[in-house]
Amino acid sequence: MSESPFVQIEDRGPVRYLTLSQPERKNAVPDTGWDEIIDALNGFADSVQRVLVIRGAQHDFCSGVDLNIEALDDLRSPAVGHRYMQGPGRAAVALHRIPKPTVAAVDGTAMGAGMNLAIGCDIVVATTRARFSEVFVHRGLTLDFGGTWLLPRLVGMGRARELALTGRVVEAAEALSIGLVSRVVEVGDLATAVDELALQLAAGAPLAQRFIKAGLSRSFDLTFEQAIAFEDQSQAALLASDDLREGVQAFLDKRLPEFRGR
Repeated sequence: MSESPFVQIEDRGPVRYLTLSQPERKNAVPDTGWDEIIDALNGFADSVQRVLVIRGAQHDFCSGVDLNIEALDDLRSPAVGHRYMQGPGRAAVALHRIPKPTVAAVDGTAMGAGMNLAIGCDIVVATTRARFSEVFVHRGLTLDFGGTWLLPRLVGMGRARELALTGRVVEAAEALSIGLVSRVVEVGDLATAVDELALQLAAGAPLAQRFIKAGLSRSFDLTFEQAIAFEDQSQAALLASDDLREGVQAFLDKRLPEFRGR
């Protein structure tokens, strides 16, 4: 691995781009990579940027964790293994807690923790050559980076069991058909498609997006009555916001709204 950072950050207006960069290893996450990812995710949450795009350098998204046989010997102790798992666990929670829209731009390989990093984003745009796999079972491992929570919510419990227990590769067309990704585009169209989507998301009302994300994330854990109560509380807060008034005025003026997040 080179001495340059694993996570590279670029801001373009309201959009922040987070690039995983270890292309010679299909952007597998090195030992120091989790801390970089956590810092980058927390930094975005506190930033003025409105949308986060996560992508991989060159021709792959992320092939998971960059493990080697020598490193595995140190993980035989349950205590050491538990400490090691704090990295991907904290990164998954940091991504899940971001109140702003997140997009995964997936080209090539997205496997293991890399797959779950992708599906942990709000929207996944993949190329026709994207390939997904919960490869853990082929390494003698169980799902991590939130895969046990994310996968059934996207594809249903039956299919989640099949994908996780077999670890088989899912090609882009199937990923779209089963709801694993939101859109599939040609390789050469990925950057443009993601840029356009990110700007569309950035034009949305930030407070509304925050409540939408929170409500959808909780939906499987709430009764219908509890969901209605959450909607009532959320909508009451938004009814008092300046963004609502801007949205209505922009509609009446036949112009695009300029939301301020307040």
